[in-house]
Amino acid sequence: MDKYADQKRAVQYLYPPIDPYDQRMLDVGQGHRIYVEQCGNPQGIPVVVLHGGPGGGCSPSMRRYFDPSVYRVILFDQRGCGRSRPHASVTHNTTWHLVADIELIRTTLGIDAWAVFGGSWGATLALIYAQAHPGHVRHIVLRGVFLMMQKELDWFYGGGAGKFWPEVWERFTGLIPEAEQGDLIAAYHRRLFSGQMGEETLFARAWSAWENALASIHSSGSGGESPGEYARAFARLENHYFINAGFLEFDGQLLAHVDRIAHIPGVIVQGRYDMICPPDSAYALSQRWPNCELKMVRNAGHALSEPGISAELVRTMDRIALQ
Repeated sequence: MDKYADQKRAVQYLYPPIDPYDQRMLDVGQGHRIYVEQCGNPQGIPVVVLHGGPGGGCSPSMRRYFDPSVYRVILFDQRGCGRSRPHASVTHNTTWHLVADIELIRTTLGIDAWAVFGGSWGATLALIYAQAHPGHVRHIVLRGVFLMMQKELDWFYGGGAGKFWPEVWERFTGLIPEAEQGDLIAAYHRRLFSGQMGEETLFARAWSAWENALASIHSSGSGGESPGEYARAFARLENHYFINAGFLEFDGQLLAHVDRIAHIPGVIVQGRYDMICPPDSAYALSQRWPNCELKMVRNAGHALSEPGISAELVRTMDRIALQ
């Protein structure tokens, strides 16, 4: 018998994919237009879903965590990725542009306050947005916490995670000359922004494959080969944000400013064996946030699709709906 059968049913059958009732391209300025969709109950509890990456884009599977009779679900593709245009562009594309975009979506849709739901980079953005606009946030739900700290980047791009996946790490680093391997983010940056489409796509696929290979606890180490257009947007945007330290004022800013959201109820759902965003960041955040509950999911990695993580997110959103 499949020991994850109950969790899989919770995601696949109880809450099947929802047809969006509203799709639009929103002009956010500086030459950018972002894709926004709404689904579920137009009079329901509003929740904005923040995807990962940066550069990952939203997908229909992200609708599954919300009872469509209860929630008004808003998803959007952040600048430069998914269906937003211009594609793979890093011009006028910073954390603070994204925060402004979220606020523009809220006011355009006439929402006073909403729940904020985000995973990985989406968790980072959720925290930044909530700390900037705490009066418009009623709940925060995070998965796979990433606090945009240098030690987290050092773990994933400096060899920490590579000690658990040496053969995958070798594939990722092997494309870079040894003299440049001391700073892989910078080395990849030079190639992802070389202006040569073939080179950019080659290194974008390698960058994406390294992360994809470590996302699931059940991974065999194969990251697959992402479509070139997707990989190029994902890798360029992620690298652009990381080389600029997330455009934050100082390292550790999100932990230092937790007091700004201390009154907002929050839930963190974290995989115990998350190789991309290790649990110590989630734990540190929960220790400083008095109104937060940490759900550590055993036998789970980073991916939103992990059965245990999916089931816990469904339970969390069902519980919030009753409050």
